[in-house]
Amino acid sequence: MKKQKGLGRGLDAIFGTEKIDLKAAPMSKMLEIEISKIIPNPTQPRTEFNEEALDELADSIRQLGIIQPITVRKADDEKYIIISGERRWRAAQRADLTSLPAYVREVDDENLHAMALVENIQRQDLNAIEIALGMQRLLDECNLTQDALSEKVGKKRSSVANYLRLLKLPNEIQLALKEGLISMGHAKAIAGAPIEEQVRLVKKCLKKGLSVRQTEELVRALNEQCSTPAREQEEEEYPESYLRLVERLEQLFTSEIAIKRSKNGGGRITIGFSDDSEIERIIERLSK
Repeated sequence: MKKQKGLGRGLDAIFGTEKIDLKAAPMSKMLEIEISKIIPNPTQPRTEFNEEALDELADSIRQLGIIQPITVRKADDEKYIIISGERRWRAAQRADLTSLPAYVREVDDENLHAMALVENIQRQDLNAIEIALGMQRLLDECNLTQDALSEKVGKKRSSVANYLRLLKLPNEIQLALKEGLISMGHAKAIAGAPIEEQVRLVKKCLKKGLSVRQTEELVRALNEQCSTPAREQEEEEYPESYLRLVERLEQLFTSEIAIKRSKNGGGRITIGFSDDSEIERIIERLSK
């Protein structure tokens, strides 16, 4: 599955290049801060860090040092709370560094939490469901509108809506998306199908290896199939003789009987069957 991209602009908006009011003073000059004085954000949404990846980063830091400074906020007790860069801070400790380069910003608790959430969903290793959950947390915990959220994460409002829409899908589809079995394009297409058909559709996608385009066509055909009978029933009422014919045929065949009349006066009668053996039974009944 392709990595989710395009969220980096949101961090730029918060940490430096775009003028978004976060009730924060301008970023100060970079300082070298003792690692012992730096503490993680207690509301950090990210709770798990890959141990192997941390070791690899620590090795890189030993060779090259810290290339990108972390961003912190001054606390009341001479400590500094991490806004962005906890992974670098953890790896630096493994590399036995005693201090870190850091930018210091004055940020209130509310915006500190918002920054942490935005920084978390900017990570390139997240799948679409994890990004959607991060966006939902920003909406719920920071009292943002979708318009404000789209500005913070650097995505169009329609893209934000598409991510949030994924959270309404059945658990089976969300799991398939999280595990990379389907793409966000597949999930977006399936979300347009009737809710009772969505799980069946994802199973069909997986079994047949359908592309996004094929899935979209399947959903389109399904929606047309679901809407056509109801529309035709509203537009035209069949004569009573049609109903009597269906009743007589149902006495002869246990299968589903359907009758449809075309606009030119003709039509067709459809006899459903479940398997090949039922075909033989139909032939036997016709011969009698």
